[in-house]
Amino acid sequence: MFIRTAKIFLPALLLGFALALPGSPVAAQSATIDIRAPNPSGLPIPRWVSIRANEVNMRTGPGVRYPIDWVLQIQNLPVEVVGEFENWRKVSTQDKTAGWVHKSMLSGNRMSSVAVARARMMRKPNSDASITAYVEEGVVVSLDGCDPDWCRVAIASHGVKGWIPRAALWGLYPGEMFER
Repeated sequence: MFIRTAKIFLPALLLGFALALPGSPVAAQSATIDIRAPNPSGLPIPRWVSIRANEVNMRTGPGVRYPIDWVLQIQNLPVEVVGEFENWRKVSTQDKTAGWVHKSMLSGNRMSSVAVARARMMRKPNSDASITAYVEEGVVVSLDGCDPDWCRVAIASHGVKGWIPRAALWGLYPGEMFER
């Protein structure tokens, strides 16, 4: 995935101390060492982040010299980082649109978006609990924690909190659990 790989061939050393002489069998041997350059942030790829600003340019490549392909206009929109190059992050959206954004336009706040036509937000993590709200597809929610089946979410702009089934959300890895 965007990891530079360099292969270095080193002559094998006898007992780690002996020098191989030209033409000797030891000089003909070589060991391959695979060196992978770490991604610039040192953070895992892929990972989830969110859009920090109200308007973010998504470019065709990692730099201002590349043309703007899309303009993301939803603050807190969850995106998946799928690549890195210097200060640029290649991100993918829910509809699989991918492009490069500057790292300053991203936030580590965990957000999610509703991935079903109409999700029921429950007062407790139980399908028999009372309904707090109905949430339409595409609505961005703040993730406060997730267990194997439910996520505790909030829609700050409306002052609504509750639990939505994990399967109704986009922006989580299978089996990923966390507590904020």
